[in-house]
Amino acid sequence: MLSLTARCIEALLFVASDPVTEEELSSVLCVTVDDVKEALEELAEHYNDHHSLTIIRVCSGWRMATEDRMAGIISSFRETSQKQRMRLSKASLETLAVVAFDQPVTRAEIEEIRGVRCDRVIETLLSHGLIKVAGRKPGTGTPLLYRTTDKFLEKFGLNSISDLPTLEEIKEMSSEIEERDVDEESQT
Repeated sequence: MLSLTARCIEALLFVASDPVTEEELSSVLCVTVDDVKEALEELAEHYNDHHSLTIIRVCSGWRMATEDRMAGIISSFRETSQKQRMRLSKASLETLAVVAFDQPVTRAEIEEIRGVRCDRVIETLLSHGLIKVAGRKPGTGTPLLYRTTDKFLEKFGLNSISDLPTLEEIKEMSSEIEERDVDEESQT
C-alpha cells in the first residue's frame, strides 16, 4: 500500500496539466524534498508492474503518463473520439445559454434576445443533440419550441437544469470578476 505522501503526489500528478517539480510538491504537501523524492520512487515502483500508467520526469518536473506499450490503443481511441469531440462557437454557446435559461423557447425569441438570426446555430445544436424540439407554441404560426437535452446536462456537468446559476448569482460572479480585474490592474 502506498504511503499518504505517495498517494497525495499521485493525485496531484493526475490532475496537473503541466509537469510538477519536486519543490512544488514539497511546498504543497508541507514535506521535505527528500520525502517527495522517496514518495516518487515508491510511486514509480508501484506503477512498474501491472499498470498502464507510469510517472515520468519531464521538463524538470514529474507527470503521470500512459505506458509506452499503450500507444497503439490510445492512438486508435483518439482517432475515433476526435470524430465525437464537439466544438461550439461563441454564437452556439450564446444560443445554448438562451435556450437553457428561457426554455422552452422559440427561434424568434432566441433571435430577439441575441439580436441576430440563428437558424444555422439551432441546426448545429440540434445535430449535436444539445437541444431538442419540445413541441409547438400555441398561437399564430405555432412555431417550434426548443429545450435542452440530457446530453446538454452531461456535457456541462449538471445534474438538472436547476443547477444552472440564477441571474443574481451570475451578476454576483460578474462583479467579483470585475473587482478582481480592477485589483490586478491597480497592482501593476
